[in-house]
Amino acid sequence: METIQVVLDTKLLRAANSAAKRQKVNRSALIRQALQEHLRRQHGMELEERDRRGYQARPQLVEEYRPWEEAAAWPED
Repeated sequence: METIQVVLDTKLLRAANSAAKRQKVNRSALIRQALQEHLRRQHGMELEERDRRGYQARPQLVEEYRPWEEAAAWPED
């Protein structure tokens, strides 16, 4: 592990200390967890944006999804 220095304003530092205490972890672990979660979320948003651009560049054709819709439809009585 590497050691870094992070500057936090007083209000954020107090909130981090309180959260770390509630979760029974030290402040460094809390910040690591928060950063990992942020990066995971950001990666997911980047993948969604990539897919969105792909579908905008090449929209799905009716012939591509119609067979799946028909297969997923409830049978008629």
